[in-house]
Amino acid sequence: MPVAIITGASKGLGRALASALAARGWDLVVDARSAGPLEDAARELRGAGARVVALPGDVTDGGHRAALVAAAGELGGLDLLVNNASVLGAEPLVPLADHPLAGLRAALEANVVAPLGLTQETLPLLRISSYLSSYEGVAPFIGNDPYTGDAGNAMRYDPHPYIGNARNAGTSDSPPYVEVEDGPKGAKRTSVPAGGAILNISSDAAVEAYPTWGGYGSAKAALDQQSAVLAQEERGLRVWWVDPGDMRTDLYAAAVPDDDASGRPLPGTVVPGLLGLLDDRAPSGRYRVAAGVATPDGAGSR
Repeated sequence: MPVAIITGASKGLGRALASALAARGWDLVVDARSAGPLEDAARELRGAGARVVALPGDVTDGGHRAALVAAAGELGGLDLLVNNASVLGAEPLVPLADHPLAGLRAALEANVVAPLGLTQETLPLLRISSYLSSYEGVAPFIGNDPYTGDAGNAMRYDPHPYIGNARNAGTSDSPPYVEVEDGPKGAKRTSVPAGGAILNISSDAAVEAYPTWGGYGSAKAALDQQSAVLAQEERGLRVWWVDPGDMRTDLYAAAVPDDDASGRPLPGTVVPGLLGLLDDRAPSGRYRVAAGVATPDGAGSR
């Protein structure tokens, strides 16, 4: 079964995406800072037939990140990393003149440093995933769900057919990489067409100058640039950084508590766009999701 790590999966977009992947037969490693809501989400995901490891913790904790990666290895490998967990840095948001510096540091730690730390630890597993290279023949298009028909079906897709011991996944002394002949000096890529994917949840505040969103937006802008560079360096992977658009979430309510968010879309409406990236084996790049469809947004796509 394909395996995903999703951070911040107890509610909002993380939980909605986890539910959709579980319904498709994915196995999941999920986390959140609050144990109770996380276990509620995990119980629901297991009800869909997925193997789920729920680990409460903070992504800024290196030990917690290592535990997430180890859990994925126990499930057989890793095909998709979703860096969804975020913090605002100030609640409610305030102008930069009043923004607490400790809050900005917290936003950078959670929204930039932690995603890179988790990415670094998951790269060995993602590089040897054969999920995207095999996906076209298994699931040609969104809506055709080959994973949910029969939990005992021996023909269900195994993205890790060559991993005999999950604990040792990614630790081979013979990494499957070759030098890129026409790429930057030292650049490498896999010798197979594609590995796994990294999905970093960004924001329109990363590229638009909204008053009071300067701290959070600057952290998301840094995540965007980090994603763009990673996409250039890891040519064997898909790296997507996605602006999901306005959503009715707890994070938005905390950011702007006086705003009436009742008219904003629910997080589940964004999920078809994210699944479309997988279904289409979309090129690495920045995407914006609107009306359930992800479209390239700006430079970086390839």
